[in-house]
Amino acid sequence: MSLAQIFLSEFFGTFILILFGAGVCAAVNLPKSKAQASGWIVIAFGWGLAVFMGVYAAYATGGHLNPAVTIGLAVAGKDLAAGVPATATNIIVYIIAQMLGAFLGAVAAWLAYKKHFDEEAPADAKLACFSTGPGIRAYGWNIVTEAIGTFALVAWVLYNGKSPSELGPLAVAFVIVAIGLSLGGPTGYAINPARDLGPRIAHAVLPIPGKGSSDWAYSWVPVVGPLIGGTVAGLLIPNMAGLF
Repeated sequence: MSLAQIFLSEFFGTFILILFGAGVCAAVNLPKSKAQASGWIVIAFGWGLAVFMGVYAAYATGGHLNPAVTIGLAVAGKDLAAGVPATATNIIVYIIAQMLGAFLGAVAAWLAYKKHFDEEAPADAKLACFSTGPGIRAYGWNIVTEAIGTFALVAWVLYNGKSPSELGPLAVAFVIVAIGLSLGGPTGYAINPARDLGPRIAHAVLPIPGKGSSDWAYSWVPVVGPLIGGTVAGLLIPNMAGLF
């Protein structure tokens, strides 16, 4: 594939991921939404289905949608997708596409809920539609949580290459649901630097009444934690005897 094709695939897949992922957060958090206060299980399954659709949309490039997955595969010595070697140029194109797709996906979700964002609501509820935040702010432990969740995701991606099930996007959707339900409580489970940083930038620049701070003091955690988890999975999993 050309660099333009690689870019468009990952861009569109990540756009779809965030459109539906941020959309379910808006549905649950914003006033007058018919899904308001429907809870964590709705969010977890909404994000799982968002991943399902995003991976299908970006099937040509492996549906990474996540810099931690891209880097994890590269560290593991794998191609990024069939016929797409893990060169520095390809990795950079993947990550730029993922970041821009995440940003514009968040903008599209905001447009879909524009009148609801205009209503009075707690600033943290509006921010929660875009980015994650910890239940207990302890940066070191928040990084540990994000790293463990991302390790589980990237390890599954690497294992899945040896699976005969051919479940593909459906399987990764259930993995995301499982991570959300089991490990998502402490930090909101970004497990994806693009998923958090792109929408956080959108929150910062969009004209949202009463939006408050974009919480830049925390913004590095859902970037660093997932990158650590993805890198450790890429280093560890291929070296486990008998598996690869």
